[in-house]
Amino acid sequence: MAQQKQEQTRTGLRRGRPHMPKGYGVPEDDQGLLDWTHVQERMTAARHYWICTSRPDGRPHATPIWGVWVDDVLYIEGAPETRRGRNIAANPAVSAHLESGEDVLILEGEAHEIVQPDKTLAARLVEVYGEKYAYAGYRPTPQNWDSGGLYAIQPRVVIAWTKFPQDATRWMLDERK
Repeated sequence: MAQQKQEQTRTGLRRGRPHMPKGYGVPEDDQGLLDWTHVQERMTAARHYWICTSRPDGRPHATPIWGVWVDDVLYIEGAPETRRGRNIAANPAVSAHLESGEDVLILEGEAHEIVQPDKTLAARLVEVYGEKYAYAGYRPTPQNWDSGGLYAIQPRVVIAWTKFPQDATRWMLDERK
């Protein structure tokens, strides 16, 4: 209950049902909606994220990538010259999803490259990346991003469910300044 109260008072976070045709069986009431903590826990724990971008000609592009969820933002890396990096430069609209088709989490938002993040953010990202991907021997340094290659994906819409259609939940997030 405390989490529900926190969600209701959190600025810019609105929770409800995703829009789907009636035949999909999504309930019309709010009973069974997931809490925002579900999103935070799943995004934090995930090792792989599928990032979907659009090529300049409109064709879709999807790629699996490592990333970290920090303060409700998904941070990913990759050279600006990658197909993903070039797509984001041309059109920052992206979607990201996790690997499960049963415990579903889909994030829609915008990705923006961060060149030389401030020292506090860089230190936090180094720590979180290092802990998360220690099994693979990966630990970036703040200098990794001196020439770009760090992207922040700010969610605008998040959709999740664990027992479709009963707990299908959509969050709308206001743009942060």
